[in-house]
Amino acid sequence: MAKSKNKVITVDSGSGNVFVDLGLADAGERTTKVALAVEINRILKANGLTQVTAAKALGVNQPKISALVNYRLDGFSVERLMNFLTALGHDIQISIRSRRSTRTPGRIMIAGG
Repeated sequence: MAKSKNKVITVDSGSGNVFVDLGLADAGERTTKVALAVEINRILKANGLTQVTAAKALGVNQPKISALVNYRLDGFSVERLMNFLTALGHDIQISIRSRRSTRTPGRIMIAGG
């Protein structure tokens, strides 16, 4: 019979943002890109667009759409992803507001719909 050993496992709570938890300097930009890509991919799926059709609609080649679908976003700027959304017939609204606390940096939030 095998002996069981009591092992202590330490678990750290995350911040809710994996990029911040990994200590990446561009965590905010990466988070924004992922949120935009999620929305683009949702739209592509909802409209039943293939990668080839999506590429034609967005003026890029199919490998770029493959990268987007697989969230390989290093080759995309936030601006380019927003342009994809407008090309797909969606509006983008940017709202700037002050915060009560200025001790922490502001956030970029994206709400799809």
